[in-house]
Amino acid sequence: MNGFWIENKLKGANNMTQTKEFDIIALGRACIDLNAVEYNRPMEESMTFKKYVGGSPANIAIGSSKLGVKSGFIGKIPDDQHGRFIKKFMSEAGIDTSEMVTDHEGHKSGLAFTEIKSPSECSILMYRENVADLFLKPEEISEDYIKKTKMLLVSGTALAMSPSREATLKAISIARKHNIQVTFELDYRPYTWNNPTEVEIYYSLVAQQSDIVIGTRDEYNQMEGLEKGDNQTTISNLFKHQPNLIVIKHGVEGSYAYTKAGESYRAGSYKTNVLKTFGAGDSYAAAFLYAISVGKEIETALKYGSASAAIVVSKHSSSEAMPTVAEIEELIQAQS
Repeated sequence: MNGFWIENKLKGANNMTQTKEFDIIALGRACIDLNAVEYNRPMEESMTFKKYVGGSPANIAIGSSKLGVKSGFIGKIPDDQHGRFIKKFMSEAGIDTSEMVTDHEGHKSGLAFTEIKSPSECSILMYRENVADLFLKPEEISEDYIKKTKMLLVSGTALAMSPSREATLKAISIARKHNIQVTFELDYRPYTWNNPTEVEIYYSLVAQQSDIVIGTRDEYNQMEGLEKGDNQTTISNLFKHQPNLIVIKHGVEGSYAYTKAGESYRAGSYKTNVLKTFGAGDSYAAAFLYAISVGKEIETALKYGSASAAIVVSKHSSSEAMPTVAEIEELIQAQS
């Protein structure tokens, strides 16, 4: 790793070549995924589920670590069997878990039961009531820990309620204070929010303070309070603020990246034997950020993200399915 998170040609980009303990620290939810083992049937007929670690920031940290990125994690886990499973899995994946706070107030891990009825018809049944990750407190955020990284990654779900919301804003403030890159992965989950207005307020607030923003076109629409927005309006508004690089994903149509300097890039999607639809966004973000970190061109980084997403949707899990660099490059080469 050469520690070069954003290419020099990005106007206003910080110099990220300094040596630090971590390349990326992710903040937010780490929870439990229970994926149906029986395919092509509704959840009410599924009798067997396999357990994995889940949650967008956790998945991105796991995917990044598998690609050789030095990764840390900030989050809150329950004081029970699920919490211990999460911490053990992430530690064994090469992630520093020293700042994973244990909840002692009785909050539990979020649970996601997934249904795989067909490659195009998947659903997730979420249990997110009083979950530990949303009770991370501002006073549990360590400035000394965040100072050790080149990039802080936050996701939208952590903004859904207090005190996690304030903890996230504090972490971003610390990162800005110490000239640390901030990446915002929009990660919109409607069942976590009270109303659309809160989404618009807090998503916009964090996006405007971030260096890199990554999300789907639909997620940007939620942030903007629109039924159908357009990329040009989105980037025109955000480039008035902190962002230097904006990535907008359009599903099978591919993804687009825009820089504050006025450059734009596009990459298509990759053909794969799709098993499920979930997990693609997290694997995309991990691989895209990895490629940027090692000095790849932005267009190439888009290809890494798309290829990584294609690999993950072809497998049963999200976290365990995160690909290696060799697997990503093999798929890109095969379909070049």
